[in-house]
Amino acid sequence: MSRMSRVLIRCSILLLLLSAAALNAQPAPTLSPLTQKYVRVNAPRVVLAHVRVIDGAGNPAVEDRNVVIEAGKIAAVLPGEDLAKTDGVTVLDLRGYTVMPGIVGMHNHLYHISRPNLQANGEWEAPLLVPQMTFSSPRMYLAAGVTTMRTTGSVETYADLNLKKMIDSGLVPGPHIDVTGPYLEGANPYVFMQMHQLTGPDDARAMVNYWADQGVTSFKAYMDITRDELKVAIDEAHKRGLKITGHLCSVTYPEAVALGIDDLEHGFFVNTQLDPDKQPDKCPKTVGDATLKRMTPESPEAKELIATLVKAHVAITSTLPVFEHGVPGRPPLRPDMLDTMTPEARTAFLYARNRRAVAPPSNFPELFKRDMQLEHDFAQAGGLLLAGPDPTGNGGTLPGFGDQREIELLVEAGFTPVEAIKVATLNGAIYLGRDKEIGSVAAGKNADLVVIKGNPASRIEDVEKVEIVFKDGIGYDSQKLFESVRGRYGQY
Repeated sequence: MSRMSRVLIRCSILLLLLSAAALNAQPAPTLSPLTQKYVRVNAPRVVLAHVRVIDGAGNPAVEDRNVVIEAGKIAAVLPGEDLAKTDGVTVLDLRGYTVMPGIVGMHNHLYHISRPNLQANGEWEAPLLVPQMTFSSPRMYLAAGVTTMRTTGSVETYADLNLKKMIDSGLVPGPHIDVTGPYLEGANPYVFMQMHQLTGPDDARAMVNYWADQGVTSFKAYMDITRDELKVAIDEAHKRGLKITGHLCSVTYPEAVALGIDDLEHGFFVNTQLDPDKQPDKCPKTVGDATLKRMTPESPEAKELIATLVKAHVAITSTLPVFEHGVPGRPPLRPDMLDTMTPEARTAFLYARNRRAVAPPSNFPELFKRDMQLEHDFAQAGGLLLAGPDPTGNGGTLPGFGDQREIELLVEAGFTPVEAIKVATLNGAIYLGRDKEIGSVAAGKNADLVVIKGNPASRIEDVEKVEIVFKDGIGYDSQKLFESVRGRYGQY
């Protein structure tokens, strides 16, 4: 068979696939002029030609493929072939580029931590505030390759719900959002000012049902919730078909598993089951450090806990970037990250970083490495490990940038690059129950894709080199999105 014949056959197959995809596709939202400013590719049919594909399922990268996009879906993944541009088909020659699934961020806030009147000596004045970053955060997430995210605790829940509607309708750019309700927190005078403090199980029940009625799609328990409050919250969420995760302290991991929780945040950092001063329903001053120090990977306690989590199908969310800043000698922030921050946010972060460098916690590097080991062991044992940056801490963990850094740190923790990418993509989709739609590069799935210059399968740092982010088949210009928030993160 001649080369021309093979090309004609491939073109015929391509047209059939495109036609089938068009029949099954849902109508795309009409993009506002504002959103269109940040679009680089928007055509009925798009072929990403001669790309390397990391499928998100943990398989080895495959060289020289044509990824065909039709009406917001992946119509086909075919062997690489030169295709002529024709009416209605946009062909992008992407030799040297990699396509991977859009990141599914599972600990991605829409706010920033602010410490009023922060001084050079590290002192600041109460109360601690968490201003909403409704403008900058969604753009930063999308620009970095995050196409789906969970807010994992919100402080301006109505704003998050309205933002989701605006993004879904095409009015503003941003990722798909799983809006988590307000924090389910117990009595604590030192929490964020925007947090409601539960008064008991009845209050927890009312709060879950009220916000489920408003449209939130998940919940998060926080550090001072009681077991009775958490049990009621879990049961009410499950009645509504919703899941609940937790950044815990007053409730230990084994206790939360027994109560039926779906997910636990921050790896193994905040489990307090072995803390010596732990009292029922109280968060100890050691906030889990003592437990993590005692839980060596080979210890019976670690093995028993991992087995318990796996058997109960409780996921763990890794948030390594927010903890990395507690370890001296780690790489500095990228210049483009610093450029995104307001002068005030940048100054506050640099103060915090320099103080930590002068007087670091003596055991934190050990704890950071320990958590990495336990997260890897959990995944190796069959546990569902999720990924997210938690853009809080000392201000150096930023939306989008932090999601990329999380993937790099998972590789440092012992995962191969394609395994780390799976944790950050398909695993999140599995947890959300959306793995038939998103999370991997396969025909029939949503065209939520990241186009990267380079090869993260062999050099994980290339995950930072995002150029185009496809969400529902529309390709957004990463650089334009980042430029639109330059110097703004930390303000709005």
